[in-house]
Amino acid sequence: MTVVGEELTAELAALAAGISGIPETSVLAHRPDGTVVRSGPLVAKAHAGDTDREALAVRLGVAAHPLLRGILLAPLPLPAPRSGSLLHGRPVTAWPLGEPVDREEPGSAPWEDAAVLLARLHAVPPHALPHPLPPMRGPAKAARAVARMTAGARSTAADTVLRAWECLPGWARDEAPQPRADTLCHGDLHLGQLVRHPAPGGPWQLIDVDDLGIGDPAWDLARPAMWFATGLLDPDVWTCFLGAYRDAGGRAVPPDGDPWPYLDVPARALTVQSAALAVVRAARENRPLDEVEQDLTAACARIAHVS
Repeated sequence: MTVVGEELTAELAALAAGISGIPETSVLAHRPDGTVVRSGPLVAKAHAGDTDREALAVRLGVAAHPLLRGILLAPLPLPAPRSGSLLHGRPVTAWPLGEPVDREEPGSAPWEDAAVLLARLHAVPPHALPHPLPPMRGPAKAARAVARMTAGARSTAADTVLRAWECLPGWARDEAPQPRADTLCHGDLHLGQLVRHPAPGGPWQLIDVDDLGIGDPAWDLARPAMWFATGLLDPDVWTCFLGAYRDAGGRAVPPDGDPWPYLDVPARALTVQSAALAVVRAARENRPLDEVEQDLTAACARIAHVS
């Protein structure tokens, strides 16, 4: 951790402890896109330095809106002197502590709960929410991952991922408006974005508003779809996830029939994003791609071949 990183986490910990009244703190995450510190029943987050502060304010308003109660965890108010403040140029927010998915028990992963929450999120009428609603940032995150990869040393794996990226339509690469931008979307759905609240044992809720916005709801199904298509998610789990989403009235795909005409492009984009991040990670750690990372780049080779 850099000196700036140490100062940031120390100041964030002091803020969290000041709000909770509990001096003991722990760092839950420290990454370029977010630093998270826990103090008792709450967590404080320093968002990325390049965060659009106006868009973040709208996203926080959406999370706190009554229509999102029970779907998206609502933020906590910061003390008045800290409201809207920055730590080392990074916006700060505070949130209730939730109980995360148990990584040691993959068989108990709440895929069906996640599907129902997505269906409920997608049903929220955008016109009733704070405006102007920003675009869902899924394609922007994919583009950023590929940019990070191409900024590094060239490799066979990187070239393969880049060829797959170039086969995607412009909207999936954040180069054109999303063609179906009519739905409130999470933008970065994975199991790490679910917590039980109140903890322990409360109902599952979605967390993390950094990518929340208006867009194509199929993007929120794309990561599990990608994992299924690349063999990383059990077919029965995928079937249950998709069935639960449809049964809850989810609008990203039709209520029956083949969902892939709607999921194909987002799933390919998430495959490329995941492979790009895998190539960056392996290069940073000065090691070859592991088995899962090889599967992702092989999937990119298939995308480039059939496109």
